[in-house]
Amino acid sequence: MTTRIALLGGFLGAGKTTLIAQVARRYAAAGKRVGIVTNDQAAGLVDTHHLEDQGFDVGEVSGACFCCSFDNLVETVASLAGENPPDLILAEPVGSCTDLVATVVLPLQQMYGDRFELAPFGVLLKPSHGMRILQPQSGRSGFSADAEYIFRKQLDEADYLMIGRSDQLSPQQIETFRELLAEAAPNVPVLAISPKTGEGVDDVIGYLQSPQTAGRRVLSIDYERYAAGEAEMGWVNLSATAEPTEPAQQAQANQQHDLDYLSQSLVANIAQQIALAGGEIAHLKASLSGDGCTAVANIVSTDGQLDIGLAAGRPVAAPLQIIVNARVAMDPDQLETICTSATEQLLASTGLQASGLSAHSLRPGAPQPTHRLNA
Repeated sequence: MTTRIALLGGFLGAGKTTLIAQVARRYAAAGKRVGIVTNDQAAGLVDTHHLEDQGFDVGEVSGACFCCSFDNLVETVASLAGENPPDLILAEPVGSCTDLVATVVLPLQQMYGDRFELAPFGVLLKPSHGMRILQPQSGRSGFSADAEYIFRKQLDEADYLMIGRSDQLSPQQIETFRELLAEAAPNVPVLAISPKTGEGVDDVIGYLQSPQTAGRRVLSIDYERYAAGEAEMGWVNLSATAEPTEPAQQAQANQQHDLDYLSQSLVANIAQQIALAGGEIAHLKASLSGDGCTAVANIVSTDGQLDIGLAAGRPVAAPLQIIVNARVAMDPDQLETICTSATEQLLASTGLQASGLSAHSLRPGAPQPTHRLNA
């Protein structure tokens, strides 16, 4: 029996994880099983913890993108499949990656066709940066031409495209977006969806279940330019445990903390400091959890609004677990300093301190795919 795999790609902050959760919930409601594979350049993803907290079976491929960690991807998918394979495995590649058809879809088809079958490859777009990249006269995207090159190449290889956050767009804006995509990626079907509200998700599931052949559009790509675009991004993954400060430990042991307020305040503070430093946010996300509750907040562009990914709904006592993921066009060391200081300042203002704080910053290295097939 073969295991069906669907890659859902898209630029950083497009809403891929929210879409995957929507799809997984609908499969579960229909009595079907779904496995999920997340992917990042470093370990410690908000998305992995968020999906696990919702009860999904999740594997994480960290340390490199799917294309550069192909064998790890295969092992992770195989472990999720096990003796009782799920009806579908959803795989979410790193948002700064492209050329996935040649380096992931075709190798899976040709090398493991007896074990895996590939659903059509979908790419999700976020309007905030997408509109500015596809319509330059509307204003600077905040990214270099090389980073924009990655975005455009993601469109070029998709079997179908999804305009995300449709609940935030007017009918005219959606129509304008469709016209721009028809020019940028001719003859590629386009869906307007809202991963947050669930609008259009059934149409996405239609593609996931479609017998249409996956990976029909192999890219011609300049890997030097691709590497330059990825290297523009500063990458920070931070984790910490928030505990009462020593002098106040006894008095504050039972103090309740508003996870929603803390997650939103942390993201807003980091975003403000990034803007002052001249960085452009691709995706900034923070998760705070404790006593079985989790709150997630994120921002997907420097001039964008704060979005509540998940509300805890009730206060909880410390200790609290904190995870911050930041993907920003700026120096990664400077970004790490901002994320660390903002975390410590927020906790100090609430009588907490960060213990075991760990932050990892990097610029993605030049992609070196394990395999690259042309047809």
